[in-house]
Amino acid sequence: MPDAITDQPLFLRAARGEDTPRAPIWIMRQAGRYLPEYRALKERHSFWEMVRTPELAVEVTLQPVQRFALDAAILFSDIMTPLPPMGVAIEFDPGPVFAEPVRSRAQVDALAVPGGEELAPFVAEALRLLRGASPVPVIGFGGAPLTLAAYAVQGGGSKDFAAFRAFLRAERDAAHALL
Repeated sequence: MPDAITDQPLFLRAARGEDTPRAPIWIMRQAGRYLPEYRALKERHSFWEMVRTPELAVEVTLQPVQRFALDAAILFSDIMTPLPPMGVAIEFDPGPVFAEPVRSRAQVDALAVPGGEELAPFVAEALRLLRGASPVPVIGFGGAPLTLAAYAVQGGGSKDFAAFRAFLRAERDAAHALL
């Protein structure tokens, strides 16, 4: 919401390091999963379909904003988004599950390095649509290379990522190339 004194969104003022009357508030995408409108969409669309269809991603992004007085919205997406264009198959059940974990140098060498337009064109379109639809600033996010590598090697989420840690020790060159 804009600050009455400056007419600038509170979130942007705080992000610039300015003193603000309060901390800005937003809800991460995962927090919106309890919303009945999210659950209704999830009954009709897969997780990847919602991420990869800009209109659906916009709808999910704006659901918490429409319910609560928030200062920013979080783009509905997933940190795993770069991996499928690289050739890594992922499904969600409910978290990421990799059909074939990346555990060898040959698998690393077989991965594609997609160009910007190939990586996630649906994200750019969702952001374009959000620019006109969101009453508050929009926050994006991405997975760091270490996080993406850890999931790709482990084959999914883990408390200790033992397979990934073993890969780092046993396949140092492959791990470096993957990162």
